[in-house]
Amino acid sequence: MYNIIIYAYLLGVAIYSRFNEKVRKMWRGERDAFRVLREKVEPGARYVWFHAASLGEFEQGRPLMEQLRREHPELKILLTFFSPSGYEVRKNYEGADIICYLPLDTIRNARRFLRIIRPEIAFFIKYEFWYNYLHILKHRGVPAYSVSSIFRDGQVFFRWYGRQYGRVLKCFTHFYVQNDKSRDLLASIGINNVTITGDTRFDRVIQIKEGAMNIKELEWFTQFNVADAPKDDDIQGRSGCKLPQGVFVAGSSWPPDEEIFIKYFREHRLFGYGKWKLVIAPHVIGEDHLRQIEQQLEGLNVLRLSAVRSKDSLPCTALQEADVLIIDCFGLLSSIYRYATVSYVGGGFGVSIHNTLEAAVWGKPVIFGPENQKFQEAQGLKQCGGGMEIKSYDDFAGIMDRFNTDGAYLKQAGEKAGAYVKSLAGATQKILSHAETEINKLCNS
Repeated sequence: MYNIIIYAYLLGVAIYSRFNEKVRKMWRGERDAFRVLREKVEPGARYVWFHAASLGEFEQGRPLMEQLRREHPELKILLTFFSPSGYEVRKNYEGADIICYLPLDTIRNARRFLRIIRPEIAFFIKYEFWYNYLHILKHRGVPAYSVSSIFRDGQVFFRWYGRQYGRVLKCFTHFYVQNDKSRDLLASIGINNVTITGDTRFDRVIQIKEGAMNIKELEWFTQFNVADAPKDDDIQGRSGCKLPQGVFVAGSSWPPDEEIFIKYFREHRLFGYGKWKLVIAPHVIGEDHLRQIEQQLEGLNVLRLSAVRSKDSLPCTALQEADVLIIDCFGLLSSIYRYATVSYVGGGFGVSIHNTLEAAVWGKPVIFGPENQKFQEAQGLKQCGGGMEIKSYDDFAGIMDRFNTDGAYLKQAGEKAGAYVKSLAGATQKILSHAETEINKLCNS
């Protein structure tokens, strides 16, 4: 049945690729993968294979790849992706020796792929359970590890109709899961080769924080020019500048998110000298969406980052005097969160929230929408008091009102968010230490 579904899916992808650019990239990339492998695989080299479905899973696997490369530079790393959203962004990642798409999981593709690579060890990140690849790896005696995996009651493995497909779990040498629930669910179907190590994303966001950029435009934006402002005794920061009351950073926001927080700041008149500044980094950077945001901010001093950077002569006072800065480019958000007093992570009024850990690692409180139940880190942030869920405008207003009037509460919430991230770091070392026997066996062979 599984293989019938795979071939049906393959046919669907082939047809749909004619009409969708993203699917077309995936279709071409999978077909091109064997050429890439033939050209780049070094005869006699020993490969460790990491597979990530997309960009999020890549970020979970990245700490493992980088630590493995540091400790065992004699090993080669193959990184494969299923989705264009991972491959297109990280196809030039320097931490892997070969990067390509993973050909679809047909028996023929799996045999051909593994015959070319002959991996010594395989790591599958989070939700990757490819039936044919894993069965052939097991048949060949290649250790396969499931990393940062998480299991839930409703998954097919734990349903009566999923028992046959659930055999794929027996192919793994070991599971490194995120929580007790995952371990218990696996035990319920007779799988006990499980260790609770947590999520490698905590290690990754700490790495990101340590390598974060100082962004001069944000440095300027988060201060006010007070040359013509009323004199007072509360001037802080650089000479001639006064720090705003706070900086609200909205990351990966969607229209339902923007309607809530923009309405709040406008209705409460929180823009202007000595008040709040707003940074919006929308998830979709398209002209229509950017104009929609700007229309909601009509009458305020709004700048786009691209416009600022295109004018080398633009004085820093223009940014200091602006109310809102729209980030209309990719790749900066994880560093921008450092400038926040309060962070908001979007997506919670759609399919699901985006990465809350990138914001929380800076030790600032994080607000997000209701679609967060599948994210253990969001539940943890709520439980510790560093994260706040909102379901409506009134929820958001209540939280922000308290932040505006209770500085001690604001500070404590931020400290709790940062402490939560630090407390759950270390999964990378736990995994590699546990798998050290197989790795050393490989290196000494």
